[in-house]
Amino acid sequence: MPNLLKEMVTREYTREFKNADGMLVVSMDRATVHELEKLRAEFAKGGARLRMVRNALARRVLAERGVEFGADVLVGNVGIVYGSAEAVINAAKVLSTPEMKKSGKLPVRAGLLEGQVLSAADAKALAGVPDKQTIRGKLVGLFVAPSRGLVTVLQANNSGLARLLQARIDKAGASAPAAEAGA
Repeated sequence: MPNLLKEMVTREYTREFKNADGMLVVSMDRATVHELEKLRAEFAKGGARLRMVRNALARRVLAERGVEFGADVLVGNVGIVYGSAEAVINAAKVLSTPEMKKSGKLPVRAGLLEGQVLSAADAKALAGVPDKQTIRGKLVGLFVAPSRGLVTVLQANNSGLARLLQARIDKAGASAPAAEAGA
């Protein structure tokens, strides 16, 4: 590859990977172009991009950024899914769907999330991380739980008294017709 072309590709990788908080390195040996286009569309919905890379150039650009993957990661036909941390988590979820697991078309080799290099197993585990809305809902639940408990305790006395009174009324109402029938 001519030096000018290498420089252009290196600049493009640098520009694209510069702001990426996360990456997934995938093997693209068994995927067809049609399948890759579908996956690119799925990744784009979550904000991630898939790019097939030249290994030596990608290794150099990532090394300048301080990212060193193992020797067996950037070998062969390799693609990098990159974007924000949330986008990469969504991409991991797409790659862990039953159809993708069954076909084995894009196995994950490694990952990167917020500066931390991840093994293949750790990168696959990103699929289990909940999205922002779920985390926010859980946090709201944690904040509301003490006040909900207090309201329940305070309301328990009133509701207990109401149930006791209703039971007395029901008991008195059941014995009143029996007393009238005897008279």
